[in-house]
Amino acid sequence: MKRNFYINSDGKLRRKENTVYHINEDGDQKPIPIEKIYSIYSYGSLTYTSQCTHLLAKEGVPIHFFNYYGYYDGSFYPKETYLSGKVTVNQAEHYLKQEKRLELAKKFVKGSIENIKSNLKRYNKNKKLEVIEDIKNELKDTQKVTEVMNIEGRCRSTYYKSFDEILPEKFKYTSRSRQPPKNMVNCLLSFGNSLLYSTTISEIYNSQLDPTISYLHEPRERRFSLALDIADVFKPLIVDRTIFYLTNKGMLDKKHFDDDLNKCLLNEEGRKKFEKRYEKTLNRTIKHREIQKKCLIPTFNKTRVL
Repeated sequence: MKRNFYINSDGKLRRKENTVYHINEDGDQKPIPIEKIYSIYSYGSLTYTSQCTHLLAKEGVPIHFFNYYGYYDGSFYPKETYLSGKVTVNQAEHYLKQEKRLELAKKFVKGSIENIKSNLKRYNKNKKLEVIEDIKNELKDTQKVTEVMNIEGRCRSTYYKSFDEILPEKFKYTSRSRQPPKNMVNCLLSFGNSLLYSTTISEIYNSQLDPTISYLHEPRERRFSLALDIADVFKPLIVDRTIFYLTNKGMLDKKHFDDDLNKCLLNEEGRKKFEKRYEKTLNRTIKHREIQKKCLIPTFNKTRVL
């Protein structure tokens, strides 16, 4: 089975025949057979040769790059071998026709809200559930995408207010802060959301969809806005549950974070712990309500952290 490979240290990627080698600063080499790579996530300073690039492109393997703060910087995105002209035309048509775009935007938000409700039910936050359900009911009367986004934002704001009741005392949420995050919970949210965004890009790449044509978020230059639409649906199930598990089980502590100049960042050990649990969360099976069968969320089921 193919795996995600997470590279948390500085180093190089080199190709020898059909194997990619990661060489760290000490010169230690770790082989990564190309047939086992699903995606590569790089959190360190990574250099790679043109021969390595050719091999990754041939096999359809993307590399996602993250900056010092853990935010997504960009991807090496192989040639669009899997894009379909017919699908792209249909995507564009659904964006240009207001009623079709509005219908899809509502479905994205409904999915996101239902997953938020699932988390609140798990932790018996019934008062928040009632508030969110009331807000969700406003969706049926919306006539604009901006109104749909407003409803999603209000639901998520209400949801975040429950974090201090779900998380341990030392993990105080307080309020959302970004670029850079100001405390440990915001750090985990930003790190996890960036990770899910890049995971979604990988999955879109393996479909025939164009990642730049979206319906809830406005398509803009230099971003894959369809990944934002889709990732929002899965944040509660994947990112938030990863955070709840790691913090409530005592697997993350202050020693896994670096506080400096009014910012809070995961250190290398903290990133590795998050990545491993994130993958385990991705690879669990869920019971599909419509087909009444257990399904594996992603198309891969293993990971390797370097």
